[in-house]
Amino acid sequence: MPLKGLNVIEFSGLAPVPFVGTILSDFGANVTVIQKKSVAMELTGFLNGGKKSISINLKHPEGIEITQKLITNADIVLEPYRPGIMEKLGLGPDVVMAKNPRLIYARLNGYGSYGQNAQRAGHDINYLAMSGLLSLYGTKNSKPIPPVNFSEFAGGSMICVMGILMAVIERYKSGKGQVVDANITEGISYVGSWLMCSQDSMIWGKPKGQNLLDGGMHFYDTYETKDGKWMAVGALEPQFYQEFINGLGLDINDIEQMDNFEKNKEIIANKFKEKTREEWCNIFDSKDACVTPVLELDEVDQHPHNASRKSYLRKDKIVVPVPAPKLSVTPGVSSSNKPTAVCGQNTREILESIGYTQIEINKLFENKTLFQDSKSRL
Repeated sequence: MPLKGLNVIEFSGLAPVPFVGTILSDFGANVTVIQKKSVAMELTGFLNGGKKSISINLKHPEGIEITQKLITNADIVLEPYRPGIMEKLGLGPDVVMAKNPRLIYARLNGYGSYGQNAQRAGHDINYLAMSGLLSLYGTKNSKPIPPVNFSEFAGGSMICVMGILMAVIERYKSGKGQVVDANITEGISYVGSWLMCSQDSMIWGKPKGQNLLDGGMHFYDTYETKDGKWMAVGALEPQFYQEFINGLGLDINDIEQMDNFEKNKEIIANKFKEKTREEWCNIFDSKDACVTPVLELDEVDQHPHNASRKSYLRKDKIVVPVPAPKLSVTPGVSSSNKPTAVCGQNTREILESIGYTQIEINKLFENKTLFQDSKSRL
């Protein structure tokens, strides 16, 4: 696997940083999560498959000492806190990179390490709003409607991983690590570069919900079927539009592509309600019309295309995507089906690996430098 041999220390936090750890783990890195309390596992535990867990009291001086030793032996640190927190703990990049110059120190937060909002709390909707992209979401004459929690992962986790991997490549050249300063607001803006740069083109130019790619056109929208399910239509180019209209059983002369958008939407909506989603799939599966079913999360792995590529797996009846992209020689392997460590489960193993004795470890538990979940197998 491409990242085999890289040792990662992940500080527990909300989902974007754990997902960074998951991606690195999926492609071979050894990831150890530093937990403060077991409660943090409740929202992120499903992203901790294949990782190891150690629970450390970061308010205790000996806890900081242990953490510094772990970082000294690490290649990558993943840090999810507001700016200044790690510095107050004595774990900021200036301190730990002085001891480990090859360290790649990845920071991921909402607004960045400086600026007016740097110390403010936020969530996906706030970062998307600050990026300007939220203004593009929603139907005609509607308020801005946030998509499901997605920006934190596309603009946060994935951009952070990209920065880490570039830093790894640079380290092969220079032998030195560096700080990867990632934040979700700038990250999702970068992901939205094309949307922002194309605003003066013919694609946009009209109010929200009335443009080519935001549901304003009858040939780029979703339509409900007879059985209450949905089909997605993206018949932009004329040749695809022709196939689309033919598949509906309509006359292209009666429903022109670039005219009467609202009227044509009504005609197409009524047509789609004449058949079930399966019946429409049977028609459009043989046509190059850019028409596909809107699949539910619990059925995506059953679609013939996805099934043929083995794009998903199931864990406890939950559908999970496999690592992407697929590498021809060193593909990733999903950590989802690997055991998920209970908080603090690997504490003794990890401390022994950096030279602590059992007697020393027992004392650290006694003075509450270390925590353990009641279910931990210690």
